[in-house]
Amino acid sequence: MSRLIRLLVYTVLVCICELAWGSDEAAQSAESRVTILVYHRFSETADDSMTVRMSTFETQLRVLREHGYHIVPLREVVGWLRDPNATLPPKPVAITVDDGHRSVFDKLLPVVLRERFPVTLFIYPSAISNASYALTWEQLRTLRQTGLIDIQSHTFWHPNFNVERRHRTPADFQQFVRTQLDKSRQRIESQTGAHVDMLAWPFGIYDDELIALASEEGYTVAVTLEAHKADRHARLLALPRFLMTDAYGTRAFAHLLGEPDSLPMPAAGNAR
Repeated sequence: MSRLIRLLVYTVLVCICELAWGSDEAAQSAESRVTILVYHRFSETADDSMTVRMSTFETQLRVLREHGYHIVPLREVVGWLRDPNATLPPKPVAITVDDGHRSVFDKLLPVVLRERFPVTLFIYPSAISNASYALTWEQLRTLRQTGLIDIQSHTFWHPNFNVERRHRTPADFQQFVRTQLDKSRQRIESQTGAHVDMLAWPFGIYDDELIALASEEGYTVAVTLEAHKADRHARLLALPRFLMTDAYGTRAFAHLLGEPDSLPMPAAGNAR
């Protein structure tokens, strides 16, 4: 074999090895961060900043499919964060919904059943079967029976902890927080049979004191409204989530996911 042929063969082999290594590295990189999305309300029209039209939601699901994303349960993400040997599928995404609006049953549920993807629903029990906009306990039990929707806590009545802290003594504030966390968990568990150990911080407000109180009350996971992806170093009681609005059409949503040739993310609205 001539020197030129040997050189060509060597070059081809090096290129193949680099491609294989690059592919493996890309797969590992895709799994090293998880996108967690949070929705609030669904409708045929964008009635307010927290409502996502069903047409927009369907577009977002299409973008996920076209770019090779896999929707996984939030609990699976938590397991991955806890266990360094755990794995997730490429481009993992977790879908969460806050508050317990009735549109979860009327609008979201049919899509969940059609597409068979998991959702974690964070509710505040004071509104359930009381407020006209909210789900009922019967509806929540139906949601849980699908095996696709995990019902968790958003505190008992969704207080603003910064405001409450200003108007209470330190001891009174701590007791208030404990009551919000404990009463919510007990009500959800007794009404739905769900095991409640995850929390969505109201308004995304949290700090070290609140995290310590949540941990003492038996919560092992909590989610925020900090808009970035979760990696192996994420705090389990302060997991980041992207707040979804109707402004996230095809290109803006692709940009949020980190896909090329997309528009900058729109400004976030006021979060609940």
